Amino acid sequence: MSNREAVFPTRMALTLYKGKQVGAQKGYDLLKKKSDALTVRLRSLLKEIKATKELVAREMQGATFSISEAVWAAGDFRKKVVDAPQRERSLIRVRIKKDNVAGVKLPVFSLYRIQGTDNELDTLGITGGGRQITKSREKFTQLLEGLIKLGSLQTSFITLDEAIKVTNRRVNALDNVVIPKIINTVSYITSELDEIEKEEFFRLKKVLKVKARKIQEEEEEEKIRLAEMLEEEAKTGGNSKHHTTSSTNSNIHNGPGAVPTTTTAVPKAMTSSDPFDDNDIVV
Repeated sequence: MSNREAVFPTRMALTLYKGKQVGAQKGYDLLKKKSDALTVRLRSLLKEIKATKELVAREMQGATFSISEAVWAAGDFRKKVVDAPQRERSLIRVRIKKDNVAGVKLPVFSLYRIQGTDNELDTLGITGGGRQITKSREKFTQLLEGLIKLGSLQTSFITLDEAIKVTNRRVNALDNVVIPKIINTVSYITSELDEIEKEEFFRLKKVLKVKARKIQEEEEEEKIRLAEMLEEEAKTGGNSKHHTTSSTNSNIHNGPGAVPTTTTAVPKAMTSSDPFDDNDIVV
């Protein structure tokens, strides 16, 4: 069995399991307190049961001795008591109540009498032994009250014992299975989210590094382009200055006071040896 829940690591899952951890811890604390309260009540019931058993043993001894006295004084009337038709409606009844101990309902038995008389048994002991019969009746009534109380205590003891077993199983399950599994799940989700954050940070760092490198390359390309443009502008500026200087020199030599020089074409028939005529005009 896995020591954690199979869950996808997300922020919502982390919040959910942290809430489960708080709830499981609160449940563990409450069940532990309940188990302690039930254990304390069980020990007190054990003491009461021991004391009640000792009391019932003494009362039973006294009741048995009193019935022996009544039979000796009034004769054997036990068959008459058992066969009486009024036994279908007893004058002594048992009432059941509920006692709540840390959420556990415990049955509590109590004895009570209903109104009425038992005419058939009231005539017992008229001829003799009436006082012993009345004493024996009181002794057996006390014994019956003790037995009812003992039955109530033992029933509550068994109910508490079962409730403590169930509560302790739940406490152990929470302490050894549920809470450790939730803690491991929370640790797993936290570690996975940390890894995701580290990966995301590394990815962002890588993206920023790539962007910075691209920006640097673009800046270098821009510098190179600007240098080329400046070099071209420098070359273009030198050529235009040279042309401007040439034009200026031409304007100086060819100014308003300058004598334009013309070239006179020499006829082909004329040679340097031919003498000039007086009619030749040289322009």
